[in-house]
Amino acid sequence: MKLLSVQVGRPRKVQWRRRTVTTGIYKDPVEGRIRLRPLQLDGDEQADRRVHGGWDKAVYVYPSEHYAFWRVELPGLRLPYGSFGENFTTEGLDESTVYIGDRFSIGSAVVEVTQPRMPCYKLGVRFGRLDMPQRFHASGRCGFYLAVVAEGDVGAGDAWELIDRRNNTMSVRDRYRRSFDEAE
Repeated sequence: MKLLSVQVGRPRKVQWRRRTVTTGIYKDPVEGRIRLRPLQLDGDEQADRRVHGGWDKAVYVYPSEHYAFWRVELPGLRLPYGSFGENFTTEGLDESTVYIGDRFSIGSAVVEVTQPRMPCYKLGVRFGRLDMPQRFHASGRCGFYLAVVAEGDVGAGDAWELIDRRNNTMSVRDRYRRSFDEAE
């Protein structure tokens, strides 16, 4: 399990459906090591902290393996790591094998998996497609959020080491599905 890429971004204003939207979904890769703090990575900000960010959503993770699926689903689009607004693009982790409550060491930081990412309209903004939130949901490729248990420095190439599986009763994928079952 490995951290392939780290991305950060600051909110920007973009035009979407005849209005101006502020979003932090656009992320750029970071060279070298960066400090992971309790609420975010240095240089990263969220536009709407009611739904993104905070202690339980300090970092968004998206598996690199999902990019192959999206390259087929969205032909012709350039899809660099960070395209889904993720801070961390990983290898060897996915929603079916990562559990809510799992703790990992990454670089000198310790993080805990808190919840799956729910689709929002800003995926549509990012990809210029009204149907993107629905496509994201239908794919089940949601990624997940992390809380920072111990701050530290991280960088591309760092190994992810599972250090504690405190609650192995629900995978991220199962929690994602259950969230939508409960809403119905």
